[in-house]
Amino acid sequence: MSSQPLSAPRSLAPSERLALTCTRAGACCHGNAVWLNPWELARLAVALELPPAAFRDRYTELGGIRLAFDGPVVAAWGAACRLYGGAALGCRAHAARPLACRLYPLARARAGDAVAYGFAGRGATALPCHATCPEVAALPELTVGDYLAEQGVAAGEEAQDAYLAVVEALADGAFVLLFDSGLAATGDRATLRGWRALGAASAEARLDAIPAEWRDRLAVPGVDPALIATPSAFVAAHEALIQAAAQAAFARLDSAAALSAASTLMMALALHLGRAVGADPAALSARWTARARELGAR
Repeated sequence: MSSQPLSAPRSLAPSERLALTCTRAGACCHGNAVWLNPWELARLAVALELPPAAFRDRYTELGGIRLAFDGPVVAAWGAACRLYGGAALGCRAHAARPLACRLYPLARARAGDAVAYGFAGRGATALPCHATCPEVAALPELTVGDYLAEQGVAAGEEAQDAYLAVVEALADGAFVLLFDSGLAATGDRATLRGWRALGAASAEARLDAIPAEWRDRLAVPGVDPALIATPSAFVAAHEALIQAAAQAAFARLDSAAALSAASTLMMALALHLGRAVGADPAALSARWTARARELGAR
């Protein structure tokens, strides 16, 4: 599952009626990929009465940006999400489920201020749940707009969009370290080479490029749990913590090697968080690298 970017070939009108009444069979809790932003992780942790770091270590992978799907296997559906408690219990944190779970079997894309919804799954032309739960076709249809309202997607979308802005801010930090420091003017080639390598790398390799303390700052930042009720406030507090840590760590760097490493780290953070909110790291890296070249970097 993914909320961004949209992989369906067309957008769905809010008034379009589809077989969206869920059977609650649990098929979508198996064999999927559910990406998490830090607000979603924090909300799930609160729902299970766990510290965020404990939730990350117990229920996620890739440093907290994806729910782990390695539970019991159903032949037709695949392995279960670790949060799935079986047919009798369902999701252990259903009320705090991530945006991707709320949207499914739909997907969401945002380009600038424009938002569109379509079928989940790359290239999908039909609702994916028809294959795993064909009985859904006989259940009452809902409009796309009514389904989204019923699923309570507003808070998740607020957090997702706010974190997309943080991704851009982290990339801006990489640019500042490259250009405002004078590093680009030295003819440095290592930094853009590092950016490109991160864009081409696997999610696991990008995570490996991020030191443990920065992984924690991204996934379990220690933001006041009271702010979870207001996603934009949570994200703003999180971004402030990251920026303060970056200022403290990088403000006095003066060697080319140290500046290049810091810029590459900021890019790794941007791409890792970008993947968490459904963006394509390769496309982001290519865009930012091209822009840096336009500004004179090598």
